[in-house]
Amino acid sequence: MALAITDLRKGTIFQLDGTPYKVVEYGQKVMGRGGSIVNVRIKSLIDGKVLDKTFKGNEQLDSADISKRDGQYLYNDGQSYYFMDNTNFEQFILSSEEMADQKSFLKEGDMVQIQLFDDKPINVVLAKNISLKVTYTEDVVRGDTANNLLKDATLETGLVVKVPAFIKQGEIIRIDTRTGEYIERVK
Repeated sequence: MALAITDLRKGTIFQLDGTPYKVVEYGQKVMGRGGSIVNVRIKSLIDGKVLDKTFKGNEQLDSADISKRDGQYLYNDGQSYYFMDNTNFEQFILSSEEMADQKSFLKEGDMVQIQLFDDKPINVVLAKNISLKVTYTEDVVRGDTANNLLKDATLETGLVVKVPAFIKQGEIIRIDTRTGEYIERVK
């Protein structure tokens, strides 16, 4: 299926030179006599590289056939991350580079969505919010509880996030996987 450049919006997935891309940012300029230019920032779903592209007039793009399946994160060996497709129980590997920032949120056994392009696993999609245990954080000195005081907390995956002063070691907190920010304490 062909896409017009005006069909590109944030989150749209399309194919360019045989590689699937996702639109990260979108901007359109309308020129005189009905012409338009679309500036997009796109991210490769294969290797995570981000590019700035400009499309003009009535260019056509191919839509990418991306499918999703449920999967499970198994383990990593420092270089590679191992997953299992819950549909056919096949295992596949993504490199540390392909995992980028996502690896900071994964625990063994976590459920993920596997993105496939031409039936080949290319990416994993995490839940928007995940719960992780605080393995280390400094205790706040009594009386040192100024409004909105934040401190560092190390989580069970090794991720360090800013949390409110009342969070203690051993507590479970919810994190936004898109921003890496603290959301709330899990009760």
